[in-house]
Amino acid sequence: MFETQFEKAANYDDALLKAADECGIYREFWDILQQRHEPTSDVRRRILQSLGFDVGSQESLDRQRFQQFEEDAASALPKTAVISVSDPVVPLTLPENLAGSVQFEIALEDGEHLQGSLETSQLSPIEKLMAGERRWTRYQLPLPNETPLGYHKLQVSVNDEILAEANLIVCPDRAYLPDELTKDGRTAGFNISLYGLRSQRNWGCGDFTDLRHLLDWAHKEAGFSFVGLNPLHALHNRVPYNTSPYLPLSIYYKNWLYIDIEGVREFAESACAQGLLRSASVQEKLRFLRGAEFVEYSEIDKLKRRFLKVLFREFLRRRTKNPERAKAFADYCEAEGDLLHKFALYCALDEALHKQDRNRWTWQDWPLEYQSPDSDACRKFVKEHARSVEFYKYIQFILEEQLRETHEHAKQIGMPIGLYHDLAVATDNCGSDLWAHRKFYVGGCRVGSPPDDFSPTGQDWAFPPPNTLAHRHNGYRLYRESIRKIVKLGGALRIDHVMRLFRLFWIPDGYTPADGIYVQDNATDLLRILALESVRSKNVVIGEDLGTVTDEMRDTLARFGILSYRLFFFEKNHKTKAFKKSYEYPRQALVASSTHDLPTIAGFWKFRDIEARKAAGLVDENGYWSQVEDRKQEKQRMLDVLHEEGLLPHWYTRDAAQVPEVDGDLHNAIVGYLAQVPSMILLLNQEDFTKETEQQNLPGSTAQYPNWQRKMKATVEELNSPVWSPFAAMFCHQLAHTGRAPSQARTTSQSTSHSRR
Repeated sequence: MFETQFEKAANYDDALLKAADECGIYREFWDILQQRHEPTSDVRRRILQSLGFDVGSQESLDRQRFQQFEEDAASALPKTAVISVSDPVVPLTLPENLAGSVQFEIALEDGEHLQGSLETSQLSPIEKLMAGERRWTRYQLPLPNETPLGYHKLQVSVNDEILAEANLIVCPDRAYLPDELTKDGRTAGFNISLYGLRSQRNWGCGDFTDLRHLLDWAHKEAGFSFVGLNPLHALHNRVPYNTSPYLPLSIYYKNWLYIDIEGVREFAESACAQGLLRSASVQEKLRFLRGAEFVEYSEIDKLKRRFLKVLFREFLRRRTKNPERAKAFADYCEAEGDLLHKFALYCALDEALHKQDRNRWTWQDWPLEYQSPDSDACRKFVKEHARSVEFYKYIQFILEEQLRETHEHAKQIGMPIGLYHDLAVATDNCGSDLWAHRKFYVGGCRVGSPPDDFSPTGQDWAFPPPNTLAHRHNGYRLYRESIRKIVKLGGALRIDHVMRLFRLFWIPDGYTPADGIYVQDNATDLLRILALESVRSKNVVIGEDLGTVTDEMRDTLARFGILSYRLFFFEKNHKTKAFKKSYEYPRQALVASSTHDLPTIAGFWKFRDIEARKAAGLVDENGYWSQVEDRKQEKQRMLDVLHEEGLLPHWYTRDAAQVPEVDGDLHNAIVGYLAQVPSMILLLNQEDFTKETEQQNLPGSTAQYPNWQRKMKATVEELNSPVWSPFAAMFCHQLAHTGRAPSQARTTSQSTSHSRR
């Protein structure tokens, strides 16, 4: 047992440093370039101010520090206890002289109850706490071993007097992994940007029907076990600032651009919708949207919303005639509760207030009385515009319905994983999540990342950091909902910037990313809850651990059964910069060539990302030529490792300068390299299948580059054509050869590859 007592600061700077330490603000960090960074005193001061500290004097800092220490010590139970099922104990803090009988009752989430009692003399003391004249002892309170996984309530009494209540979350020690992966198995998936799917039938962007067709092709023709998707989160759908799936309107709900309007059940019953679709103006609009070079977000949004309103009216008209569907909608709304209600209210307000004043683009532009969902004005709006609020709930009901049918289709055709989803790290500062759940965010700071190879000045992601204390006090409800709403209709989940579970890079307002510093989060709690949701939904979890990540973080993720995320471009020997041999990749990982923020394989080889940065004004002339020279060396090292692994023909040149672009042999060699690494999962990007040179997103740019707008080179229907079938056969052969294809596809692959020789 150890002792902890409150310590006053020696001076103002010491008080500032102690307060920062107690709030999890790092004293220093080392970036990916191995440069040490230490925040200035003013950066510490600004972050503490954003957390509610009065930083005016040593006395004010010490007073608040003492209040926080005393409040924590005097709380018998934490507001939320997140514990392991293999070690079911919670911390219990009692005044030093309090003794007697400790009784506890656990109200399980299924309605059952567990009870127990023991004497204070039977508790194991772990810490003595001292604040002034007050003393406490912190014990370990053991709970029954039969306490099940889940979200429960714990009540503790001492000598029959209720002392405290807490949220109790009991979690597994590891996330879910299927037996075939834990037993040396390997698998592979095909990664797409759903908005970019082209087809002869869609309305200008990919939808769930396109996705079902792609699933058929990916499994049957190429042998993939799943299809990876960009985050499907709701967006404002306005170019160029509101189209990033990684900076969404809401992380809890989805973008209605992905709805197949003609696939909505009400469409078959609506003569109005069918007649509108046949009109010359709509047909002309559809031809324009399908033929457009880029996704026309605003136009598609406007057109689909118009049809959805017609279908909603049809739903209301037939509600009494179709009670089962009406009940399904009512059940959905009830299950979603206040999260859906606030999101729908936001959407209805956004539409109505923007119509009144076209300059109102964000909720910060709204009249003050509407800037909180709990205001009298908002309650009045709900009464007066009930149908509008219900309409936006109906949209999410349709999205849920079509996505569920799509995932079920993936499982029916034999895909072991099905859909691989992506959870964004952020929420738009101007979006519904911040409007609806303001107290769970910290004002006065933004989140970003420190300088690295691809962003020499760092990145400012322009969204507020989470309020860690508020999330913990309410049982991490919003965090777990963000996971649960995705994993229930998928088989794998990628956590964007998984280091955020450990820490986030905070940038005070008025400062640049170069000035920021990391702030710690409750990593163990967050990882345990992630494992719980993973096990319950049978979702494999992949943590995107790129950038400034410590060995300790990766070790912790591995201990929780969360797969690492390894990119071909980044896996190099730190000293020699040579690309790693394929056998050097970790087993518990997903491997891919690139991401949406990085060049495609073809683009890497042709310097397209460097050219794009120059054209966008993101690099000066000296920086441009420096990056070009570095890339030439990288290309040579890449060619070297492919030769060393025996993946290129013996006659193939060993001089990268003689390979102007990615030809068939080089493309096959890179895919072969990725396929043979020992990592559990291989993710092959659609852009690399079609050998596209332009990446989906150019970090640091907005209007200078068509971010998140690029369409796939081939339509979904063309994937089975003679133009693309040889590529699918090559993929399938590589997957079969390395044991990554399902058995049925593997047989197909072998027969196909033999017949093509």
